[in-house]
Amino acid sequence: MVSIEIPEEIYRVLLEAARRKGKTVEQLIVDSVVNELDRESRIQVYRRLYEKYLRDAEELYRKGDYAQACEKYWGAVAALLSIVGEKEGLPHYTHRDLRDIAEHLTEKTGDPEYSKLFSSAEALHANFYHSFMTKLSLEAHRKDVTRLIQKLKALTQKGSGSKSIQLRP
Repeated sequence: MVSIEIPEEIYRVLLEAARRKGKTVEQLIVDSVVNELDRESRIQVYRRLYEKYLRDAEELYRKGDYAQACEKYWGAVAALLSIVGEKEGLPHYTHRDLRDIAEHLTEKTGDPEYSKLFSSAEALHANFYHSFMTKLSLEAHRKDVTRLIQKLKALTQKGSGSKSIQLRP
C-alpha cells in the first residue's frame, strides 16, 4: 500500500466533499483522476478499488471495527456500481448517481432486489456516520450487501470487453 501525507486541513475539506457525494476520500480522489484514463482503464481502477474495499471490510469486520467495516462495504458497492456506470454510459460520481444506477438495474433486469439491497448498503453507509445499528441489524444489512456485491460482481464480469452489460430487455 502507498500512503500520501496531506495537511489535516486539506483532509477535512476532502472528507466533507466526499461525505456530500456519498463517497470515501479515496473514491473522491480516484474519481477526480480517473477521467483522464480510457474507459477500460477506468473499469480496472474501479475493479481494484472494489477488491481493496471488500478485503478491508472483511478484515475490519473480523476485528470488530463495525463502523469502519460498514463504510468499506459501501465503498465496495460504490466501486462496482461505478463499473456498471462506465459500461452503461451512466454518471456515477454522486450518491444520487449510484442510487440511479441501482434503479436502472432494477428496471433493466426486472429484478427489484437491486434497489432493495442498495438500500441496505445506504444504511451501512449512514451507520458509519451515525452508529445507530445494533449488531443484529448490522448483520442483516451486511448479509444484504454481500448479496448485492455478488450480484454486481457477476453482472460486471459478464461481457467484460463489450461496450455494455448484457442484461435482459
